[in-house]
Amino acid sequence: QLQASGGGLVQPGGSLRLSCAASGRTLSNYVMGWFRQAPGKERVFVAAISTGGSMTLYSDSVKGQFTISRDNAKNTVYLQMNSANPEDTALYYCAARPGALPSRHMNEYGYWGQGTLVTVSS
Repeated sequence: QLQASGGGLVQPGGSLRLSCAASGRTLSNYVMGWFRQAPGKERVFVAAISTGGSMTLYSDSVKGQFTISRDNAKNTVYLQMNSANPEDTALYYCAARPGALPSRHMNEYGYWGQGTLVTVSS
């Protein structure tokens, strides 16, 4: 089971770090991804990281702004959000897929967390 946390209200230009912890599953065996769903829109890919953490993948909309990382010893994956803007407002989901290489394809991820809400507003 995946548990996403760390969401909340952040001002434009601010930072937030999301976490995704696993119970009953060893995350080091999985590629991890973050996806988000803005109000009234479809869920879209944000970032993904390989099992060992050496390879990352980002959507064009967050490249250079967000950073995905993982701490396999803590069984946790993170998404550091910097320079937040209102367009980043969404429900953020973490997801896991078997394999080694990161992927942006949502249908390849078989395990999902419940989502954590991020609101960027002044």
